[in-house]
Amino acid sequence: MESPQNLKKRLKSVNNIGQITKAMELVSATKMRKSQQIALDSRPYAFAAMDLLANLSVLENVKKEELPALFEVRKNIKKVLFVLVASDKGLAGAFNSSVFKKFEQHLKEEKQEWKTEEHLYVAVGEKSFVYLSKKGLKVLKKFTSVGDYTTPEEVKPLVDFIVDGYLRGGKDFLAGRSLGEGWDRVIVISTHFKSALKQEPHVRRVLPIDFDHISDTITEIIPERGKFAELIKEHNISFIPDKNKLKDYLIEPSPKVVLERLAKHLFFMQVYHLILEANASEHSARRMAMKTASDNAKDLGENLNLQYNKSRQARITTEISEISAGAEALQ
Repeated sequence: MESPQNLKKRLKSVNNIGQITKAMELVSATKMRKSQQIALDSRPYAFAAMDLLANLSVLENVKKEELPALFEVRKNIKKVLFVLVASDKGLAGAFNSSVFKKFEQHLKEEKQEWKTEEHLYVAVGEKSFVYLSKKGLKVLKKFTSVGDYTTPEEVKPLVDFIVDGYLRGGKDFLAGRSLGEGWDRVIVISTHFKSALKQEPHVRRVLPIDFDHISDTITEIIPERGKFAELIKEHNISFIPDKNKLKDYLIEPSPKVVLERLAKHLFFMQVYHLILEANASEHSARRMAMKTASDNAKDLGENLNLQYNKSRQARITTEISEISAGAEALQ
């Protein structure tokens, strides 16, 4: 049996760890509630923005040349940009690893199709940058330290970088050399917030903008349960676009000018909402991880305390036996 001194040291260490994880759990719970509320509040606007994007992509009264370049579906795909959204910090359970597993799974599924394509990468979060660097993949730029509650100002540089590369050709900021034509497709891998206990990683093609991909994205991320789902059912709202019920828009003074500005703003809202969902998922995952760690520390502390008492009792019993034996020997 382990000595009482060693057990006491281990018990003290476990109690200290338990106090730290409990404090981190409370902090994460506060951040989770706030980030969750921000993500949920942004959903109606984000869904409406994606619905409008889907409708604009198939407008019959607008010529193809009047549509912004963001709607241009290119036939020859030479370069694909992957945006990997993870966290800056660790201790978030399976939050980061689930994103990376989804990314690897997606590459395996589409392996045959992408043999002739060049893959480029943008890292959102320090953990995604470290992961991509270890894999030896070409990271064009990383976006970190966006804060616990992401603001539109913090997301704007990321969106500008993606759009600029798609429209005018990218630039390798690390090496300072031109990438020529830029990328022809943009895919985002991020985590969608389902509930405080469940977060799901998703792969979404955000550029070029087309009706089918937006419809699939909305269908994937609309919650099936919870307050938001109940509100949708109560008011009979449908955010999923229907080609048979498209709205007719009168665009003045020029469809090309109006749609170009509108498309950039709506695309910005789509990316911003993805970041908000990932933000809420991160804090929820960290809160659950810290709660599990606190519970484990408590259980381990109770077991160690029991072992300590048994060891101490055994030592006392041994000492009493030795004293009794000595007393008998003296008589």
